[in-house]
Amino acid sequence: MSHPFLAALADFGAADAMVVDDRVVSYRELTDLVRHWGDRLDRARVRAGNVVALEGVHSPDVCAALLALVDRGAIVVPLTAVPAAKRAEFHEIAQVEVVLTPADGGDPVVTGRTAAHPLYDRLRGAGTPGLVLFSSGTSGRSKASVLDFTKVLNRYGPPTRPRRTLSFLNLDHIGGVNTLLHTLSQGGALITVPERTPDAVFAAIAAHRVQVLPTTPTFLNMVLISGTCERYDTSSLQLLTYGTEPMPPRTLRGIGAALPHVRLKQTYGLSELGILPTRSRGDDTLWVKLGDAGFEHRIVDDILWIRSEMAMLGYLNAPAPFDADGFFNTQDVVQTDGEWVRILGRRSEIINVGGEKVYPGEVENILLEIGNIAEATVAGRTSHVTGMVVQATVSLHSAEDERAVSRRVREYCRGRLDAYKVPMVVRVSDTPLHSERMKKIRSAL
Repeated sequence: MSHPFLAALADFGAADAMVVDDRVVSYRELTDLVRHWGDRLDRARVRAGNVVALEGVHSPDVCAALLALVDRGAIVVPLTAVPAAKRAEFHEIAQVEVVLTPADGGDPVVTGRTAAHPLYDRLRGAGTPGLVLFSSGTSGRSKASVLDFTKVLNRYGPPTRPRRTLSFLNLDHIGGVNTLLHTLSQGGALITVPERTPDAVFAAIAAHRVQVLPTTPTFLNMVLISGTCERYDTSSLQLLTYGTEPMPPRTLRGIGAALPHVRLKQTYGLSELGILPTRSRGDDTLWVKLGDAGFEHRIVDDILWIRSEMAMLGYLNAPAPFDADGFFNTQDVVQTDGEWVRILGRRSEIINVGGEKVYPGEVENILLEIGNIAEATVAGRTSHVTGMVVQATVSLHSAEDERAVSRRVREYCRGRLDAYKVPMVVRVSDTPLHSERMKKIRSAL
C-alpha cells in the first residue's frame, strides 16, 4: 500500500480495528482484506482515475474496499441504500463507471459510462485518488463535491491516542469518513451498530466499552426522550461530539446532566471543506473556537467564510462559492464574542416576516420547552400580508388534539418571543422530523 496512511495500518498488528455484529477484526485482518479487494479490482481491470460507486454501510469489507480504491488512485463515490430514483440520480451526476457492492459478494460491475469532467481531469492529471460526496438534497437536487483524497488523508497525523469510537454517520457523509480515517490513523477500534436507535447505540457503548461517540443534536434529543442513558452502562464513554446542525440549549443541558462524566464537544465541518479542529468554551455552552491548523476563517456580514487546505476542487453540478482568495461561503450565520463563534443557522433558512428576521433554531428551542412536544421544526410559510409567517411542525410524546396543541404553542410562545416570531401555523406530524442522517428536516413553504 503506497500512501503512508495505508502502510501504517499494518503496524497496529493484532489490535482491534473494527467490531461489527460482535465480530472483532484486527488490523492484520483488515490489511489482508485490503489486499483481497485490491486483487478483485485487478481482475475487474479497475484502474487509477476510474469513478467507482462503493455501495454499503460500515463493514470490514466496505472499509477495506474503500482503502483499496484509494490505494489504486480511483475516484470513490460512497453511497448507502437510497431509493432507486435517487441512486440513479447520483450515478448520473457522478458519471459512475464501476459499481462495487461488497455485501453482494460479486465482482465490480462496469456501467459502460465514461466519466469526463474537468474536476476528474485534475485528479487524474495529478495522479491522486478522489472522493465524491453528495449533499443531503432536502431542498432540491443534491450537489456533488469532489475532493482530493490525498489531501483528506494528509489531515491525519501519527498515532497518539487510540480510542474505541462508535461509527454513527455512514461513509457517504464527511463526518463518517472522518470518523473512520481518524480512528484508523490512531490505531483505535471502530464500533459499528446495526441501526441508529438510542438502544442500539447505547447497548454497543456498554458491550464494547466505547470511549467516543460522534453524533447529532437530533439523535441526542431522541436519547433524552427515551431515557436510554439510564438503562445502560456508560462508564467507558469519555467524549461525546456533536455537529451537523445547531444544538438546542435544552438538549445540551439535558445530555450534560444525563452524562456528567462525559466531555461534550461541538464540531464543525462541511463536505466541501472537511472537519475543522474546534474547542468548545465549555460543556454547557454553544460557543466554539475554530482551529487554524490547515484552516482559516473570516466573517463577512455575519456569514462565516472558510479557507481549507483540503477544500473540494468544486461541484460536479453547480458553481462553487469560493471567493478570489479561496474562502468558501458556508452560508452559516454566526455571532461572535472575541475569538468565539456561535452558529445560528443557514442564511437560506432565515424566515423574513415583514422585514424582520426569524432564526428557526430560536423558535425551535422554545417549542422544545413545551410539555408533550418531542421534536420541532420551524420554517417559513408564504403570506400575502407579511411575505412569510412562521410555521411550526411538531411531533408528540403522546396523542393530543391538534387544535389544543396549536393553542398551547401560541400561548406559550407569546410570553417568550416577539410577536412576529410566534408560529401562526402549527402542524402535528406522526412521522419523524429528521433524515436518515439524524439531522433535522426543514422545508420552506
